[in-house]
Amino acid sequence: MAARSLSTGTISFGLVTVPIRLYSASETAAAVSFNMLHGKCGSRLRQQYVCPKDGEIVTRDQMVKGYEFAKDQYVTFTEDELKAMAEETSKTIEIEEFVPISKVDPIYFEGAYYLGPDKGGEKAYKLLAEAMRQTGRCALAKWAARGKGYLVLLRPIDNGLVMQVLHYADEVRSFDEVPVGDAALRDTEMKLAVQLIEQISTDEFHPENYQDEVRARYNEAIQGKVEGREVTAAPEQPRGKIIDLMEALKASLAAKGGAPARAAGGPARVDAEPARASKPARAAAADRKAAPRRAAEARAPKAAAGGRR
Repeated sequence: MAARSLSTGTISFGLVTVPIRLYSASETAAAVSFNMLHGKCGSRLRQQYVCPKDGEIVTRDQMVKGYEFAKDQYVTFTEDELKAMAEETSKTIEIEEFVPISKVDPIYFEGAYYLGPDKGGEKAYKLLAEAMRQTGRCALAKWAARGKGYLVLLRPIDNGLVMQVLHYADEVRSFDEVPVGDAALRDTEMKLAVQLIEQISTDEFHPENYQDEVRARYNEAIQGKVEGREVTAAPEQPRGKIIDLMEALKASLAAKGGAPARAAGGPARVDAEPARASKPARAAAADRKAAPRRAAEARAPKAAAGGRR
C-alpha cells in the first residue's frame, strides 16, 4: 500500500523550486504503550491538574503558561503573546548551503521524514537527489512547522531524499564534559582488538537482521495475558567472572574461529563471560571421569563369582 503524505511543500535553492510531499519515515504505532488503570476496578484513569497550594483541581480554562526564570519565580504569557512569537508555518524548505555528508555528525540527528516529488516535480526532484549523490554532499536548510523553526538536512537515500531534523548546536552537549581517563594501550592489545573488529565486520548495514527483543517480549506477554496465561519472569543470567583484558580479547577471537598470536597478559581487567568448552569436549571429559567407575563395576561380578567357587 502506498504511503500517505503528511503535507506538501517545496524545496528552494537559488531560483530552483522542487515541489515535494512529506512522509513519515518511522512507524510509531509499533511501539508498546500502557494506560494507567484503577487497580480496584480496572477503569482507565483521567489525568487532572491539582494546585499544591489550594488543593483545587484546575481546569484548562484556568491555566496560564509561565517560565521559571528563578527558583519559584515565573513570568507568564497569554496565548496571544505566545502566538506572536511563534514561527509562521511555511511550506518552503529553504536550502542555505551544501556540505559534505561526512562532516555532519549523526549526534545532531533528531527525527526524519521521507521526501517524495509532488505532481510535476519528478525531474527536478531526481536531478537534486542525483547531484547531491554524485558530489557526496547534503543540504542544510531551514523549515518552519508547528510554530517552530527547524534546522534540517536533506540527503540522498536509495532513489530519493530524506529530510533529517537536526538539533541546534546549543542543544548538543560537548563530549569534553565526559570523563574518559588516561589509560595507556599496548601494541599487542591494539593488534588483537583490531583483529577482532575485522573478524566480525561487514561492508553493509542490514537493519532487518536485528529486532527489538524487548518489544517482542512485551507483545508475547500481552498476548499471553489476553489468552489467560500467566507471565513468568526469565531467570537472571549470572555475571561473567573478571578476567584479564588480553585473555578476553583472545577468548573472543577463539570463539569466532580466529587464531590470535600469543601475547603476554596485562594488568587491565574487564567483565567477560567465562569461556565454556564445546559439547563434544564436555562429553569426552565426562567419559574419562567415569571410566574408572565403569571398570570397577565390570570387575565386581567376576570377583563375586570367584568367591562362590
